[in-house]
Amino acid sequence: MPLADCQLVELPRILDPRGALTFVEGGAQVPFAIRRVYYLYDVPGGAQRGGHAHRRLRQLVIAMSGSFDVVLDDGSARVRHHLNRSYIGLSIGTMVWRELDNFSSGSVCLVLASEPYDESDYYRDYNEFLRDVRNGSVS
Repeated sequence: MPLADCQLVELPRILDPRGALTFVEGGAQVPFAIRRVYYLYDVPGGAQRGGHAHRRLRQLVIAMSGSFDVVLDDGSARVRHHLNRSYIGLSIGTMVWRELDNFSSGSVCLVLASEPYDESDYYRDYNEFLRDVRNGSVS
């Protein structure tokens, strides 16, 4: 069950009178080696991001600043997560459709990915994704 592989992950926090520090290590807090890092910012009000699934790529999504929602869909069920803490990440496994929306002003979304960018890893058509999920195949 792909949605069962998606979960919120509390990242370590070191609290200090001078401020807090959070760290992330591949293979520790993140259940994969980190091969790519990217971030979304200056997302206009009402805009959506995502709208795809991955065949092999796994991700950890973190709201570094502000907030946004991540809607996950495995072809059978949908769940919405509201991310608004820089020490909470959302781990997303393979074969899960994701949509990001409801971005607050000034939000920054950090994504840690298990693989470098590879266009052939993407499902960008929801019906194709559903077909392969229902057939139990990955094209």
